[in-house]
Amino acid sequence: MSSSPSLIVLDAAAVRAGLDADRLIPVIRDAMIALSDGRVRQNLRSFIGLGEGRTFALMPAAFTDQGLFGAKLVSVFADGAGRKAHEGVVVLFDGHTGVPVCIADAGEITALRTAAASAVATQVLARADARTLSILGLGRQAAEHITAIAQVRTLESVRVWGRDFRRAEAFAAEMSARTGLPVSAVPSPRAAAENADILCTVTAAVEPILDGAWVVPGAHVNVVGSSGPSAAEINSDLVARSRFIVDHAEHVRVHGGEFLRARATDCIGEGHIAAEIGAVLSGAAAGRTRSDEITIYKSLGHAVQDIAAAGLLYSASAHAD
Repeated sequence: MSSSPSLIVLDAAAVRAGLDADRLIPVIRDAMIALSDGRVRQNLRSFIGLGEGRTFALMPAAFTDQGLFGAKLVSVFADGAGRKAHEGVVVLFDGHTGVPVCIADAGEITALRTAAASAVATQVLARADARTLSILGLGRQAAEHITAIAQVRTLESVRVWGRDFRRAEAFAAEMSARTGLPVSAVPSPRAAAENADILCTVTAAVEPILDGAWVVPGAHVNVVGSSGPSAAEINSDLVARSRFIVDHAEHVRVHGGEFLRARATDCIGEGHIAAEIGAVLSGAAAGRTRSDEITIYKSLGHAVQDIAAAGLLYSASAHAD
């Protein structure tokens, strides 16, 4: 009689040590293709409100062809200063035995896989000659996005904006030292958007911080920070001007705040979602169609990404043993 695999528990340090952008980006790419072509079963995420700025969420998913399934259990708590923390666990099960095989720190996985997903989208949607990156928002996601985007484009300059300019200056100095890239702080979202080839919004903003009038033709925008129907980081004009690519259409139609606001005011129709990123990656749908087109990748984040990342960690740990 075969024995069940041992349960591996990975804290934040172990997750970070086991996931680097080089390995994670192709895994997230494959996961998004699987989500779009029907090889993933995934329910809409469910939320329980725990008070102002506090949410508990359950996100389950199963790969039908990889023998992996599981869920992320996560709390999202705002700190009252424009930041929010994701804390929790990703639980991975063996699809052949039904046995839980890995529990991993969800905050660390979320930070790394979200940036990897933006890098995957940037790789296929940003112009090939994109060289300037602007990050709206500070903190962990901002840092991971700079690192991940640098994996898929040769960056000549990075600009960062945050509500606290002194903090933005300190963050820029830290990221310059960490990455070797010229990172500078700017005083406003408009200044961040000026002539930027790639923009990433990674804030806890409830109301839009990025106006479509500021974004130049040919830019690519990753909209990452807003993950519920009541928040929007970009205004409806930018949504309407863009070729709007999403991580998962079903979720965006329910939880994509930017899409829902633009739809409610008749700025766009239901068909404004041009494609899912997985379909673009597989070649089933077009990504950028013109060099002067503004492309948007609307990211909500999905359990399929968390399960794929946990699977990579588990596989590496099992082989190490």
